[in-house]
Amino acid sequence: MPKPDSVYFFGTCLIDLVMPLAGLAAMRLLQREGIEVIYPQGQTCCGQPAYNSGYDAEARAVARCQLDALSRDIPVVVPSASCAGMLKVQYPKLFAGTPDQARAERLAARVYELTDFLARVLDWRPVDRGEPLKVVLHHSCSARREMGVAEAATDLLSRLAHLETVEPDHAHECCGFGGTFAVKQPEISAAMAADKADALAATGAQVLVSQDCGCLLNLGGTLARRFPDAGPRVQHIAELLWERTHES
Repeated sequence: MPKPDSVYFFGTCLIDLVMPLAGLAAMRLLQREGIEVIYPQGQTCCGQPAYNSGYDAEARAVARCQLDALSRDIPVVVPSASCAGMLKVQYPKLFAGTPDQARAERLAARVYELTDFLARVLDWRPVDRGEPLKVVLHHSCSARREMGVAEAATDLLSRLAHLETVEPDHAHECCGFGGTFAVKQPEISAAMAADKADALAATGAQVLVSQDCGCLLNLGGTLARRFPDAGPRVQHIAELLWERTHES
């Protein structure tokens, strides 16, 4: 796809409520490339919590807000592989056989996860203005298996000249968040997060980055409890990319 003049930005609930600076960084990365970023005020949650819990009618009611808010035929950029997967992969299933099926399929075809959009559509080639830094990258299950965009994030970080990216042991395993899984199975989730945190800390990285806020919240809390003075700090990948490449 050629570089577009404008895109929709789908902010996601966790960006809005917990990591707003990541959303601002993501929009700035796009705007710096000369792209108009449109943030429709009518957007809401993607509907994933209801959908994953089996409440399809309630999920459709929420998802329909996105069909209305993101209706123009321009790309939709999402700073979350999980929410992007809901819009791109699950909406066509959710609306199959309903009057909104065609609208859901048209929207799905225009959805891009942020790092995939930067790497593949824009062929982003930044100048790294930061000091040498060791980073460990955690890919969410959605990035690896649902959206298939894990390599895009790895590729982007490799383009930063002063960055060393390391991979932890058991990198392909889930962090234990899994949306409602962490609520429904807290003991199993906590054990998975503890194993993951130990592997991340063992890399000696200064920063943990990911495409998904849910994973960062789960792992960040676990790291803070297990390694209060020595674990890596946690940052959304959009913040890291902006922090290292903008001119102050």
